[in-house]
Amino acid sequence: MSQTYDRGPVEDFGRWREFSAGMWAWIFHKFTGWVLVGYLFTHIAVLSTATAGGTVYTETIRGLESLLVVRILEVGLLAVAVFHILNGVRLLFVDLGVGLESQDRSFYASLVLTGAIVVASVPTFLAGAF
Repeated sequence: MSQTYDRGPVEDFGRWREFSAGMWAWIFHKFTGWVLVGYLFTHIAVLSTATAGGTVYTETIRGLESLLVVRILEVGLLAVAVFHILNGVRLLFVDLGVGLESQDRSFYASLVLTGAIVVASVPTFLAGAF
């Protein structure tokens, strides 16, 4: 006789504490991949203004760069891209059989390295914003 468990209409989010580093790495990698795909469409939309003429494109870029929220989003984009790249390299090594016993540490290292790169780049992105 099999047992069933009715979780009701809402998932118990307390289970997220049970996730291992590997599960968080998978979730973050998928999330950052989708964010990059979304950015690609936004990037294409902005680049399409160049078909209306160089002046329209230049004014669009200047207008966007003058907004503080866009500069903050660029920092977020850098964080997403750096983590996705570092985690992808980590996954490549795991697939090749290198570092199988230290997957958790390599995931945490990719998070720390992403944070260090992003923090170091913040002055560059926010230069002239204030």
